[in-house]
Amino acid sequence: MTEHAASQREDDADVIVVGAGPSGSTAAYYLAQAGLNVLLIEKSRFPREKVCGDGLTPRAVKSLVAMGVDVSEEAGWLRNKGLRVIGGGMRLELDWPELSSWPGYGLVRTRASLDEQLARRAQAAGAKLLEGTTVTGPLLDADGRITGVETTAEAEDKSKPRSKSDNTEREPRSPQGETYRARVVVAADGNSSRLSVAMGLRKRDDRPMGVAVRTYYTSPRHEDEYLESWLDLWDGDRLLPGYGWIFGMGDGTSNVGLGLLNTSKAFGNTDYRALLQSWLKSMPEEWGYTEENRTEPVRGAALPMGFNRTPHYYQGLLLAGDAAGMVNPFNGEGIAYAMESGELLARVVAQALARPTRAETERVLRGYPEELQAAYGRYYTLGRIFVQLIGRPQLMRYATSRGMNHPQLMRFALKLLANLTDPRDGDASDRVISAMTRLAPSSR
Repeated sequence: MTEHAASQREDDADVIVVGAGPSGSTAAYYLAQAGLNVLLIEKSRFPREKVCGDGLTPRAVKSLVAMGVDVSEEAGWLRNKGLRVIGGGMRLELDWPELSSWPGYGLVRTRASLDEQLARRAQAAGAKLLEGTTVTGPLLDADGRITGVETTAEAEDKSKPRSKSDNTEREPRSPQGETYRARVVVAADGNSSRLSVAMGLRKRDDRPMGVAVRTYYTSPRHEDEYLESWLDLWDGDRLLPGYGWIFGMGDGTSNVGLGLLNTSKAFGNTDYRALLQSWLKSMPEEWGYTEENRTEPVRGAALPMGFNRTPHYYQGLLLAGDAAGMVNPFNGEGIAYAMESGELLARVVAQALARPTRAETERVLRGYPEELQAAYGRYYTLGRIFVQLIGRPQLMRYATSRGMNHPQLMRFALKLLANLTDPRDGDASDRVISAMTRLAPSSR
């Protein structure tokens, strides 16, 4: 919809953030901390489910700690030492590297719990959260610049108990919807990002895409000290470009799933749920990964990788998290990059809105894509090369069999794939990875 706004308008917020996942809630938290009036809009109500492995690397742990989230075991988090890799007939346990830049441990938490915690942190910082509110489209001025959003709100089910952490007062809103205005709008609405699409920003076909399916099983392995990754993922006699995972949840269940990349002919031609069942049949029976022990449906989700939607700033709209294609192509990790991009975005927006003129504000906002490029562009280029290579079955088989025989090489691979290095005071492997990244072209 186009709005012929007057030069002086009364905004509902300085910034509207659409989507209260990790990127949106993190952005809202830091924007509110900077003293800005923030409106965070979420289409669902917490707690709500998201398809994810639920495993967090040290990169994500660092972001959680920076937001003041209590990540202790007493607060319900399960810590892990590193990654157990199974492939080529071998098994290696690789501890997270000891670095000054990153914590030396990972965490496990369900997305239903994690996402709500981050949204409540944003609220506690001063952001206003609207749950059960769907953004139906952008509000545009005569120049096509986004000035707000149009929404519809579902009626709240009074019979549904709230989560224990939700002590906010509900504001009555019309189910017919409302219009909200702001100086800047953030699209943090996930892979499909309807707001981005409505602004003409679509996915890029030249960037990798993955798909993941997962479910939960009651299992005696629920308190595993390592995240577990299976590199040999077979569909009959086809070795697929992807991996399976088993993450103990600490609550009597394991999160079990698999992820595949679109760099193989098998992508889109595979029954992923059947593949998951076939893979699990090879597991020891005492682990419990059988149909009678499954506690949740098998659910799937897309993994938008390597900046697969650009530009990241356009006509007053900034993209973050999955909406910006922030998933790491090397390992399918999305939460850490969602949170980091949300923090980076907030820093840029806070500086932009402090400028005295619209021209100066616009100049700062246009620097946001460059900030993302500086943070991840060259590393994501390496990731795109990597996924093209492992899309070749023979090369994938060779790399798995050779690599698993060399633990030192696998420790190097863990640092590269998880993007965990000390840029200044690191060891030889850190310096090699930093040099590789510097030499790679940006992800334009």
